[in-house]
Amino acid sequence: MNIWIAIGLTAAGCYLAKLLGLLVPAGVLERPLVQGLAALLPVALLAALTAQQTFGDGQHLVLDARAAGLAAAAVALMLRAPFLVVVGSAVVVTAVLRAVL
Repeated sequence: MNIWIAIGLTAAGCYLAKLLGLLVPAGVLERPLVQGLAALLPVALLAALTAQQTFGDGQHLVLDARAAGLAAAAVALMLRAPFLVVVGSAVVVTAVLRAVL
């Protein structure tokens, strides 16, 4: 029964978060600081998620084939490669290193 309590509390929390977002006055949302933060927040969250998924393994930091794949993707981005080439290079480098190691 505890799982249903957790699901109910999560649903209520999500609803309240959406409601609070709708109740914010328009004048607050038009401030340059708020607009700048709203533009940068998704980038920061995606970077944090990428770092955690690449270098984290439970409670430990690891440096394995995933890091090399991320480095390959970064190089492809610096060379202004198309998105599919960036993803493909990361996949190939990671797969080859996992197969070799």
